[in-house]
Amino acid sequence: MTTNSSGRNNSRNSRNNPKDNDGIVEKVVQVRRVTKVVKGGRNLRFSAMVVAGDRKGKVGVASGKGAAVPDAVRKASTNARKNMVKVQMKGTTLPYQVNAKYGAAKIMLKPASPGTGVIAGGGIRAVMEAVGVQDVLSKNFGSNNPVNTVKATVKALVSLKDPDHHISIRKSNSEEKVNDE
Repeated sequence: MTTNSSGRNNSRNSRNNPKDNDGIVEKVVQVRRVTKVVKGGRNLRFSAMVVAGDRKGKVGVASGKGAAVPDAVRKASTNARKNMVKVQMKGTTLPYQVNAKYGAAKIMLKPASPGTGVIAGGGIRAVMEAVGVQDVLSKNFGSNNPVNTVKATVKALVSLKDPDHHISIRKSNSEEKVNDE
């Protein structure tokens, strides 16, 4: 990181990608103001959705609610760290194309050649950067609601399996069938 004469960070990522001592990156995907109308008036609260990841194949997503924005973000980030899952990767990209649906949001994630970058927007980009995928193509079909898009992305990433492992299992099963006949 570079600093200017006033001692502030010039790095654009320092504000958007706060990194803690344990190397986990957190991104705030959405903050909503929620109002509950009661007899005495309106109660304002805030809801935040946070994506947390270690950029090495683990990612977690959670939402939190609080009376103030920092409280909601803190609760969401704590829960996202608790709910981290391991994602199967192949180098800097995904092993194969995968589709997923959550609610009305449908997404498609496709591996890309090295140097392509993250071709994604909004919630999908936040998840991909948090998990550490550097080369991927994506398309969002249906709803563009960030909450459902993020959850569909995580669902797609969790569904990825190691193709080499499955190929070896299929080969061993086919050899057993040949030996039985």
